[in-house]
This record gives sequence, C-alpha cells and structure tokens, in this order.
Amino acid sequence: MDSTRQPILFVSYAESGLLNPLLVLAAELSRRGVEDLWFAADEKARSEIEATTVKTPVEFASLGDVVSEMSAVTWDDETYQAVTQRSPFKAHRAVIEHSFAPETRVEKYRRLEAIVDEVKPALMVIESMCQFGYEVAITKKIPFVLGVPFVPSNVLTSHVPFAKSYTPRGFPVPHSGLSANMNLSQRLTNELFRLRTLGIFMSAKMREVVKEDNRIREELGIAPEARQMMARIDHAEAVLCYSVPELDYPFPLPEKLRLVGAMVPPLPQAPDDDGLSDWLSEQKSVVYMGFGTITRLTSEHIGSLVEVARRLSDHHQVLWKLPEEQQKMLPPRETLPDNLRIEKWVPSQLDVLAHPNVKVFFTHAGGNGYHEGLYFGKPLVVRPLWVDCDDQAIRGQDFGVSLSVDHPETVDADDVYDKLTRVLEDDAFRERAEHFGELLRAAGGRSAAADVILGLPALATH
Repeated sequence: MDSTRQPILFVSYAESGLLNPLLVLAAELSRRGVEDLWFAADEKARSEIEATTVKTPVEFASLGDVVSEMSAVTWDDETYQAVTQRSPFKAHRAVIEHSFAPETRVEKYRRLEAIVDEVKPALMVIESMCQFGYEVAITKKIPFVLGVPFVPSNVLTSHVPFAKSYTPRGFPVPHSGLSANMNLSQRLTNELFRLRTLGIFMSAKMREVVKEDNRIREELGIAPEARQMMARIDHAEAVLCYSVPELDYPFPLPEKLRLVGAMVPPLPQAPDDDGLSDWLSEQKSVVYMGFGTITRLTSEHIGSLVEVARRLSDHHQVLWKLPEEQQKMLPPRETLPDNLRIEKWVPSQLDVLAHPNVKVFFTHAGGNGYHEGLYFGKPLVVRPLWVDCDDQAIRGQDFGVSLSVDHPETVDADDVYDKLTRVLEDDAFRERAEHFGELLRAAGGRSAAADVILGLPALATH
C-alpha cells in the first residue's frame, strides 16, 4: 500500500434527497483533480455516481440492494399514509417504528466495513442519515465529515428529554413543525414531543427492538461511543450543512458546524433539455410545481391542482413535474388548460429554478428543494410532506419567503390558488427570497465545502 495515498470515501443511501448534495461535492473534488475518490452507496446509485467523474475518477463501491425500510419510495401505501399524516408526532412515531429495524443495517455495515478495509480511507464523508456509515467510521477510528441537507438544528437538537443537545432548552424539536415563537400551549406541545418520543422506546414492542439492536451492535463489534445520541456530531471532524444561519432560528453554532449553503453544480446542468429552457424563455411568468420523488398525489389532489392551473391561466404558465404513474390520474388531455405543461421529469430542476421567468416554486419543502429554491431567489408556496418538511415550512413562513397551504392532505384548490396569488403579487416575498439567495450564494456551496474537506488535518500532506 502506498503510504502517500489519502483516499476519500463518500457514503450515502441512494435516496435522491440524501445522495445528490454528496454527488455535487464528489464532482467538485474530481474537477479539482483530487485523486483516490470513492463513493459507497446502494447499487441503484451506480450510474449516477459513475457520472460524477469530471477530471479524476470517482470509483463506485457497491453496498448492495436498497433496504426497503430506509427507502421511502418503496414503502407501501399504508406506511406512506402513516408517515405523512398531518399529526406531526404521529408521523414522527410512524417513521421511527418503520425505519428503526436494526437487522436491516447488518449487511450494509459489513459491506461498508469490507470496503473500508480495502480502500483504507484517510477521510470519510457520510450523509447524516446513514447510521451504519458513521458507526463504521467511529468504530474504526476513521476521521469523517457529516453532510446535512436540512436546517442545522435538525441534527443538533435532541428528540428526547435529558439528552445532550446543541440547541438551548425550549428550542423547537425537529419534526414538530413548531416555530421559535411559541405560545404557552405550543411550548407545552414541544416539551411533550420529547417525552412522547422517549415513550415510543418504552413500549414492549420497541424494547424488544432495542434489545435486538444491542445484540447486533455487539455482534458487529460497534464501538459503544457510536451509540451516543449525538455521536455523529460529537465524533465528526466537521459538519457540512447546506444552509445558512439566517434560515434557522438563532442558537450558538458549534465550531465544527460549517454552513456552506446549497450544493449546486455548475449550470446549466442539462444543456440538452428537449427545448424546455426555450419554452421557459418564451413565457412571462411561470409557476413551477415539483414535489420531490416521495410525494404520492391522489386523483383528487391532481384534479385540484389542474383547477389551480386553470385559474392562473390569465397571467401565468404552470410547469408541473408529475411522475408518469401519477399522470394516469389526470383528466382527459383535451380538458387540460392551455397554460399547463406537464413533464414526467425535468432534466434539471436547478436549471428550471435558475430561469428568470420562473416566479414561484410550489414545493413540499424537503431540505434540498427548500434551499435550492431560495438559492435562486424564488419565493415558495409549500405543501409540507413529512418530518423535516414541516420544520422548513414554518421557518419559511416566519422568514417571509413562503406561505403554506392550509389543508395539505386534501389540496383545496381555493386555498392553493389564494396562496400562490398572494406570493406572486406581493413583492415582499420575492425580495425576502432574493435576500436569502444572496446569503446562500455567498456561503460558497460546493466550493466552500470542498475547501473544508481539503483543509482537514486528515488530508494534510506529510
């Protein structure tokens, strides 16, 4: 083994919301000519990872097939309904009960362990939701960086009472959808959220799962310190968060937290877009509707959104990214309004958001979409989907860049049309979004993130 090698190993699940920022970062390091880049992920992500090579190779290391419990796009309809229900705590509980399945990470841990033994990384860059990733790094004492696609408090605030937290007491608990500006009732709800989360693990069923988790940890030889509530933060060399301080409620930021803004690749990302950019250039005002890869709209939802597009037809075009399987629920093509353009996929959502004729982004407010929309100065209308989406949605309202629909479970056409019209016609939303766009761009994005990586002691030249 060449003692001068300094391999960097990225680790992520294949879910696009988790994977994409690390793809941008890996490509940036490749663009700079950094050698010995590796990326471990599920087999599903092979082609995307291999495509990140710019100058120096990014080598793919397979973690095998997707684990259903950790891939929301594979969940059955019953699970989807449970994790996206409008009670924040019940949805939070459903996510924990479904995804806390210790046996499912055994193969991932062993595969990654074998990859690490072969690659011998000097540094690992691990997506924040990838538990087995930081467990391997901590156990094998490999320096690592954590990548976070949410607002920073999401990973710095404890979900349970009496545990270490980097945010002050009374700070909104992640997934609660609560504002920092709480009344007495909301403060009580916030405290109960923590207690009820602890209570989830006190049930007989979950105690058995915890017992199984302990057995598996011992079997795999996972270091005890990897189990600490804030292990992924405490043991990281740096925490890369794709946001800025001003997009979260204020709290003292730990020194290792590096807020680098949205991870945006060089644009245009997809120059050959089958004429989509030309179409955008021909319009005066476009509402872009894109709800991520997880959202499952019903025929009633789709009918309501078609009606919203119809009501906007006097002044605005609507571009709607709607998956092919959901397009089967559309009304007959001949009945659709002329101002509505539907695509099963857009070659680059970033290219769409960057276009000056796109005036508002109707989104589910996932971590990436929320920050990317604001990066390009686009105000938002939000139909929050689940967990972190509710947290980003309330911050968007508090910071004056978005409005949230009142009934996301039904998608009321009157309400959606009202919110879109208000955001389109009130310049204050655009001005605030442009303000945060300036902050996000100034944070440095992929360039700043790469500088952090390359400046760490683990990669110092000896």
